[in-house]
Amino acid sequence: MNEDREGPEQQLPLDGTGQRLRRAREAAGLTVQQLAAETRIPQRHIETIERGAFASLPSRTYATGFSRTYAKAVGLDADEVVRQLREELARSAPARVATPRYEPGDPARVPSRGLVWASVLAIIVLAAGAIAFYRSYWAPGIGPAPISAPPVPPPETGAAVVPGPVAQEAAGPVVFTALEDGVWVKFYEAGGRQLMQKQMARGERYVVPDEAREPRVWTGRPDALQITVGGRPVPPLAQEQRIVRDVPVTPEALLQRPQGPG
Repeated sequence: MNEDREGPEQQLPLDGTGQRLRRAREAAGLTVQQLAAETRIPQRHIETIERGAFASLPSRTYATGFSRTYAKAVGLDADEVVRQLREELARSAPARVATPRYEPGDPARVPSRGLVWASVLAIIVLAAGAIAFYRSYWAPGIGPAPISAPPVPPPETGAAVVPGPVAQEAAGPVVFTALEDGVWVKFYEAGGRQLMQKQMARGERYVVPDEAREPRVWTGRPDALQITVGGRPVPPLAQEQRIVRDVPVTPEALLQRPQGPG
């Protein structure tokens, strides 16, 4: 009888998943550092698993995934280890706390009418701001027209009409933009003084100096150069790859070029 009473007390408790994995690691002669290097599981997570503190891991997915990899590395049945782990997690899961039921008739829980109107007003203001932002971002040209100068009255009969300077039409900086990488180009004045010479990168811009005397261009990739005069695009110097040299690049000369292919 004594033996019957003492038998169950002398039996060792069953190992949890963490203890089972630790015993298998020690039996395989692996240290925590070696196992971490082999499985790519962080050492701190291995130590957490061996303590059985699975709740400290980021999620149950991490717990099952790490335990499966750990089991394979130490020669255990990975599916059996995961099944045991899930049973442990199910037993240790906290009981659900019943959420209090909302009673519509409880005046303490019903928001005041002033709060409701304030919320609606805030939503309207936010929506209006968002619409204004997106309209200005996607369609910056939409909006009230700028204030223009008053019209000039026609000249009196017999008065001499003095034509305005033609150069006003061509006012604005001349900008060359490379459309590809490695576009070789040289800018220079009529007398030969060099303004710039290099291989331009894609998207790189060069602004022809306003004070340059009869500036000209020399390049073998006129088709890879985008040209604007005062922000207005003009046709390229050529539509195909060929050498162009001594081409004037003043605003007047570029705006007077034919609009068709060069």
